[in-house]
Amino acid sequence: MGTAVKLQEIRIKHVDVTKDTITAQLMDGRTISVPLAWSWRLSEATPEQRKNWEIIGDGHGVHWPDIDEDISGEGMLFGIPAPRSHESSKVILKSTKNKTMANKGMQRIAKKAGAR
Repeated sequence: MGTAVKLQEIRIKHVDVTKDTITAQLMDGRTISVPLAWSWRLSEATPEQRKNWEIIGDGHGVHWPDIDEDISGEGMLFGIPAPRSHESSKVILKSTKNKTMANKGMQRIAKKAGAR
């Protein structure tokens, strides 16, 4: 007998930024935490700028208007750090490829769960 897996949307309800981490509280009760270094803009921001954030996309991401930074819950969960603007396009392409591979993996899991 198989076990059905219900995939939940990754939706953020609150975020905290410390000197070391970005921590997102999800609507389903999970917590995601990533190193602050993953966002160079937040790393270079003042504590006041880090506190000024807003939920965007019905909880799918967070926006910091003072520094023009956006982070998605999916990006945090699948480990996709923000590239610096001067980094090569190879880094950006690698991040996009990793995200695509992660999405395909989730689609396979969902398809298997639906077939059971």
